Amino acid sequence: MTASLQDARHCPLHTARELATEFARTAVERDERGGTPKAERDALRESGLLALSIPRQFGGLGASWSDTFEVVREFARVDSSIAHVFGFHHLMLATVRLFGSAEQWQPWFELTARKNWFWGNALNPLDTRTTVRTFGGWREFSGKKSFCSGASDSQMLVASAVDESAGGKLLIGAIPTARTGITVHDDWQNMGQRQTESGSATFERVRVEESDLLLDPGPLSTPFACLRPLIAQLHFANIFLGIAQGAFAEARQYTLTETRPWFKSGASNSGQDPYVLAHFGDFWVSLESARLLVELAAQRLDQAWAKGARLSADERGQLAVTIATAKVAAQRHGLELCSKVFEVTGARSTHASVGLDRHWRNLRTQSLHDPLDYKLHELGDWALNQNLPTPTFYS
Repeated sequence: MTASLQDARHCPLHTARELATEFARTAVERDERGGTPKAERDALRESGLLALSIPRQFGGLGASWSDTFEVVREFARVDSSIAHVFGFHHLMLATVRLFGSAEQWQPWFELTARKNWFWGNALNPLDTRTTVRTFGGWREFSGKKSFCSGASDSQMLVASAVDESAGGKLLIGAIPTARTGITVHDDWQNMGQRQTESGSATFERVRVEESDLLLDPGPLSTPFACLRPLIAQLHFANIFLGIAQGAFAEARQYTLTETRPWFKSGASNSGQDPYVLAHFGDFWVSLESARLLVELAAQRLDQAWAKGARLSADERGQLAVTIATAKVAAQRHGLELCSKVFEVTGARSTHASVGLDRHWRNLRTQSLHDPLDYKLHELGDWALNQNLPTPTFYS
């Protein structure tokens, strides 16, 4: 066992903070450059944190979801692209655990922990361009997938395809990224999350064995399996919160060291300007309210996860409401804070070298994963009619 892995086992959060300090040194430059953060991904491999959520009996660190998401937030404060692909890695591990059989996910967990595999995403259930052909004992995936976060520089992909011969059934498999016929494209050119590698992938007659397919119990087949979209939603909430916390920290430091008080304030420094203080008071209330909701949601996810197959549909529905509430709060408060920090930092803070704008761009980009209006519709249906959200890949 390497020294870094021993450190991660002892205190994963300490390891994450050390990594985040290093990531922060180049975060602004890398945000401008985009592409694959190869050195940072390799640092994650070396750290042992890719095994964070894997149970100890399979070689992992055995962290709870609360602890895993705390690490996601730690990264998101300085580099939300790294936070996204790191969290998605653990979401993909949860996907094979929830949708697949023990004979599948246990060896994958062990190999991931031992070989420091990075898992990427090519699932996107709304993109139906990848289709299935069935042969004797195996399938063939062909087509294109969008929003393939973390697919570049990964060892495994969770991918989906539509089986038109089975009425449009969605088949999901875990496939080595290097398998013949898979091409991951460098075509992610969006305004935010620039190093998430969330572009497209092409599947050209990719052979998929029956043992690669997640059929037992299958996607969204049981209340426990239906935790998968809730883990994804809470992952986003933690990214939003971490980004906002990072923007707050940078704005605070800049205000105390660089910002000049407005000449009419009568204050000798910006730390005494009454309007600056009022803004920071609002920021604090927003962050604390979002943090409490997000941490409560993670605690309840841990409780649901521990129940496994005993989890009921009603319990899963109640958790969905808790997580949706946290996500809405983190998104709303985060977007407002990341925009309003400029009202306390002033005009000079808009210089490109400061990079303060990246927080809003990243949060705004990530928040469009699924519409907030529909999340509020689900919450409204619960608040008014006591109807729990129907499980989908987004709720």
